[in-house]
Amino acid sequence: MFILSSSAFAQQTQSLSFPIPKINVDVGTSQNGKDVAVTLQILLLMTILALAPSIIIMTTSYLRIIIVFHFLKSALGTQQMPPGQLLAGVALFITFFVMAPTWNKVNQDALKPLLDEKIGVEEAYNKGIEPIREFMFKHVRDEDLELFVSMANMSRPNNRNELPTYIVVPAFVLSELRTGFIIGFFLFIPFIMVDLIISSILMSMGMMMLPPMLISLPFKILLFILVDGWNLIVGSVVRSFAQ
Repeated sequence: MFILSSSAFAQQTQSLSFPIPKINVDVGTSQNGKDVAVTLQILLLMTILALAPSIIIMTTSYLRIIIVFHFLKSALGTQQMPPGQLLAGVALFITFFVMAPTWNKVNQDALKPLLDEKIGVEEAYNKGIEPIREFMFKHVRDEDLELFVSMANMSRPNNRNELPTYIVVPAFVLSELRTGFIIGFFLFIPFIMVDLIISSILMSMGMMMLPPMLISLPFKILLFILVDGWNLIVGSVVRSFAQ
């Protein structure tokens, strides 16, 4: 019976109108240098795709925005709301909004000419990195640039255009961390005042066993709603990149 079933399955397979695909992955020796170049390009592309999240975080406005959002969450005292994934998603879309002019320039000057085969890969990289470097130079501090230049044992450049990108990126990250922490400090002040007022009222009423955070949390949320906090904070952070 098993033999008859196998024969029926074989006949049914042969009657199919489309061929069954065959997947084969092998590693062999290259016949010429072109094969090696293509393989290296594929490996480079896979490496860039793997590092894409880090590149987006370290060379765009995302770093400052996500730091401000997490400081806001800590200042409000809400442990689970809004979730971290939600804050990361909101920060990512705001980053797309802030970086749209820069990425449009990269697309027009580098990506489209490269896809149209008007320029080579090296020229496309040089033209594509310039708008990103220009964005980072607008928000990087000279002190941070001097720090990495001194640690790299480089001679002092005549202008910023002579600075290599591997110097600009970490300096930009330090500047964004500093700016995000400054904004976070000012975010804490009004909410700390609410905590102090609630604590003083509870102490004067003799309710020392009642956690002040339990009472102050609704008032902090109410204050945040009354001042239209999301609009105020997002607008302020986005405008800080336009300066």
